[in-house]
Amino acid sequence: MQKAMSPAERDTRIQLAACYRLVSHFGMSDLIYNHITARIPGPEGHLLINPYGMMYDEITASSLIRIDLDGNVLDNPGEYGINAAGYVIHSAVHGARHDVQCVIHTHTRAGMAVSALQCGLLPLTQTAMRFAKIPYHDYESVAIDLDERARLVADLGQSEAMILRNHGLLAAGPSIAQAFNTLYWLEMACKAQVDALAANRELCVPPPEVVEKTWHLYQPTTRRPFGELEWPAMLRLMDRKDPGYRD
Repeated sequence: MQKAMSPAERDTRIQLAACYRLVSHFGMSDLIYNHITARIPGPEGHLLINPYGMMYDEITASSLIRIDLDGNVLDNPGEYGINAAGYVIHSAVHGARHDVQCVIHTHTRAGMAVSALQCGLLPLTQTAMRFAKIPYHDYESVAIDLDERARLVADLGQSEAMILRNHGLLAAGPSIAQAFNTLYWLEMACKAQVDALAANRELCVPPPEVVEKTWHLYQPTTRRPFGELEWPAMLRLMDRKDPGYRD
């Protein structure tokens, strides 16, 4: 990155580019689609978003586009623009949740499958019990209508994640590390459920009191912040694979 910018923006760009590469590495990307956004620290509240046309494993720190909450492009270093649907979903969360720095939205196979089940995410595994009280947002067609934002954030509330019915998964966190951690484990919970249902055998569902106890143990008041311990290892993984994301 050659352009002069604040250390905070530079660090956010590097962390966000790494997050894009990680989502691709773990098989959670969808060609050029979906989005991960991060708020740049500072009073302006500007966001960084991916260029609409680049695959996740192509994203670099300098290729990210800076926008405001109204969707105005403030700094575009390349030839691509932004996706309107990405702006609608992400600006809704960032505009309503000032505690959130990073929002991730995916269309993974397992996430879409669970989003299409009337039962939603079942507490079949310890991982799924972390999300035992996950909220849902009903499908309203492609997310391009601005008036959907109010309903989306109302459904999300103060949660760290949400399942978008017939659509996919959404994760939000106070840091890029925490948002990635939330998405990773929500995706794992969905994969485990799809595998269990595919076995076509009777499911072993823990009693409600065990689910509640496990959910409580995953809450921020009872443990360290999710993802922060693992994040340096994730960056090392990306550095070994291709440190070009830092450019």
